[in-house]
Amino acid sequence: MKKDLGVKPFLFPMPVLMIATYGDNDKVDVMNMAWGGICAENMVSLNISEGHKTSENIRKRGAFTLSIADIPHLKEADFFGIATGNKMDDKFERTGLTAEKSSRVDAPVITEFPVTLECRAAELKKESYGFHVIGEIVNVLADESILDENGRIDVSKLNAFVFDTFTRGYYAIGDRVGDAWKSGVPLMK
Repeated sequence: MKKDLGVKPFLFPMPVLMIATYGDNDKVDVMNMAWGGICAENMVSLNISEGHKTSENIRKRGAFTLSIADIPHLKEADFFGIATGNKMDDKFERTGLTAEKSSRVDAPVITEFPVTLECRAAELKKESYGFHVIGEIVNVLADESILDENGRIDVSKLNAFVFDTFTRGYYAIGDRVGDAWKSGVPLMK
């Protein structure tokens, strides 16, 4: 029997995404967020609070990068979700991470994160449920160390983690358990 838990944002897994933007004077700002993902082949959808420094920066610059955090940088990634750039001027500097300017969009690339989507803000909307950002992916950067022999991202080398909204925990991505568009083929007969 199932128990009624009420209205909760209970989906698993939730991504651990790092949104990086430039603020005034090219100040690097990074925010940890789970309320986003891919919404089309070349588009991402983010839902963040309008009061975040990141929201202000996206409005001003029209660009951001979106990175996948990895386990070696879990502490820094979590910190980006705890600290606010509105109250902590040295938020990025405290982590010891480094950034370089994207060659494609007006946003920083955090060099330690293994995968980064460079995005142009395509649509910004103030919604009843938050500040909705649609970003166009203009390029993807990946560390060579996580690529396979064919130049594709190897998830087993990515060392990424996900957010568990049920208990507020982080979990490593596990072993491959099936093949998309193949594991269910026997049921087609």
